[in-house]
Amino acid sequence: MTFGIDRLLADPALRKPLEGRRVALLAHPASVTADLTHSIDALVAAGVNVTAVFGPQHGVRGDLQDNMMESPDFTDPTYGMPVFSLYGEVRRPTGQAMHTFDVMLVDLQDLGCRIYTYVTTLLYILEAAAAHGKAVWVLDRPNPAGRPVEGTLLRAGWESFVGAGPMAMRHGLTLGEMGHWFLRHFGLDVDYRVIAMEGWQPDGPGFGWPADRAWINPSPNAPNVNMARAYAGTVMVEGATLSEGRGTTRPLELFGAPDIDARAVIAEMHRLAPEWLTGCKLRDIWFEPTFHKHKGQLNSGIHIHADGPWYDHAAFRPWRVQALGFKAIRALYPDYPIWRGKDFKYEYTDDVLAIDVINGGPDLRLWVDDAAAVPGDLDALALPDEAAWREEIADLMIY
Repeated sequence: MTFGIDRLLADPALRKPLEGRRVALLAHPASVTADLTHSIDALVAAGVNVTAVFGPQHGVRGDLQDNMMESPDFTDPTYGMPVFSLYGEVRRPTGQAMHTFDVMLVDLQDLGCRIYTYVTTLLYILEAAAAHGKAVWVLDRPNPAGRPVEGTLLRAGWESFVGAGPMAMRHGLTLGEMGHWFLRHFGLDVDYRVIAMEGWQPDGPGFGWPADRAWINPSPNAPNVNMARAYAGTVMVEGATLSEGRGTTRPLELFGAPDIDARAVIAEMHRLAPEWLTGCKLRDIWFEPTFHKHKGQLNSGIHIHADGPWYDHAAFRPWRVQALGFKAIRALYPDYPIWRGKDFKYEYTDDVLAIDVINGGPDLRLWVDDAAAVPGDLDALALPDEAAWREEIADLMIY
């Protein structure tokens, strides 16, 4: 199969509208061609007049490990062009930065989850392009989590940098398709086009990620496809006192803490809702983070395997798996302080719980903390939202 960047480079007719125009590139370390040449180098070599580069969260270089670590602007040492950070002093491109180009090429590898901030950065780019009369092209890449949709819709008033709009947690779209939804939902007038992939089979081998393409971390804690599949659930652990595995070699594929019994948690998860655990395998493990939560402490943890012979792409529901993990801990340890408090300002929010910011509202947390609530109660919230989102996006799918 062929990604958007490779199609653009291979077809002079696709590049022709860029002739005589100043071109900016929004990129990160996973912005590479099929032969692993970075898109900046490949575009310059192809004669594209790249006049500016923009970097999302974690930076163009992907060097910043944690959330809320800001990247500075700098000058590219190879080409001398300005590099503007969209996760530093600003989240939205400034007017000055917008005046450095005519067309913005967006070449970001996404994970298919509402909270992954590259989605929100695309919205902010489109809003700025509408205001300044600039064109935006998305060089499309696969959604490694594929087409399945899961999770409640973000509630009105809960918009944030990790929640751009009322979409499902696991949204099922490519970044190029999401751009079309943003234009329609927010009523934006932008010269927008998608350089589509050729041959992407979201339901074929790899279930979203093609076997013939190398995986490159789009952010420092996105090390493999298993993480990408699990992320729509495990990202919620960022709002918990539990470790999500940062400081280990398998971040955001696992969760745990020094003071829980992982085997007991897994058993309780199977007791509460075994039907939610189909499509994956849970394995109890021990881990000791070298940094971040519970640094230097031995943690009892649960590793979510969305790979191997247990993986069923259509059946796996990572949001429910992680919700069930929280529910099992609450059942086993009723007074356990699962949630990070309001003093933890998640993505610069104030006076709200991180878990609610992540979920786009308090519904999941309230379900976990209600001793009388059963799995069917969460389904009653999520299933109508999931159906509504599938209907909302049905006409946007390019592939």
